[in-house]
Amino acid sequence: MSQGLLLKRSKRSAAILHKGQAVSGVYVVLEGRLRVFTTSPNGTEATLYFIDPGEACVLALNCLFNDLLYPAWVQAETATSIAVIPGNVYRMLFESESAIRNFTVQALSTLVFRLMTELEQVHSSNHKQRLVQFILLHASSDGLLRMTQQQIARHLGTTREVIARLIQELVAHKCVRTQRGSIAVRDPLALRRLIAPNLP
Repeated sequence: MSQGLLLKRSKRSAAILHKGQAVSGVYVVLEGRLRVFTTSPNGTEATLYFIDPGEACVLALNCLFNDLLYPAWVQAETATSIAVIPGNVYRMLFESESAIRNFTVQALSTLVFRLMTELEQVHSSNHKQRLVQFILLHASSDGLLRMTQQQIARHLGTTREVIARLIQELVAHKCVRTQRGSIAVRDPLALRRLIAPNLP
């Protein structure tokens, strides 16, 4: 497994993969987080999914097995450590090791679920609902979302001005408070009621 294994450390916001790039191996996150995103013709970014520790980039897996070029961009969301398993080594392990086959199938099924959830949110929610869902999903256990308004806008495929206006509405309703580089959840139940009004 260690034959040809490459360990990479990337700083926050560093580019990992580019659209149209040939994929040479399987990217597994050891520490930190990667963000996979796409862009619209006008340059607006939208997050497809995140890759957390212990997870692999499924689009890279697909490219590797189907001899395709990478269809999106990957960026380090935080300082990140990545193990890159060479393609020929991974294919050999896939054929001989049931654990690798199970890991691959689990990675694919997890991605499909995440993408379907995101598509459902896009089609059934307005900007405020998507913002609230994003805050509730990605805030830490202490209720802190450590992201700037610009970063949130990129994830949701909108502008910083739209996010700033919506956050001010949430602040006015005392659901959250803002601080430098982060948002603190003040009333999680009130936030949930914005996307599920029938909650008790």
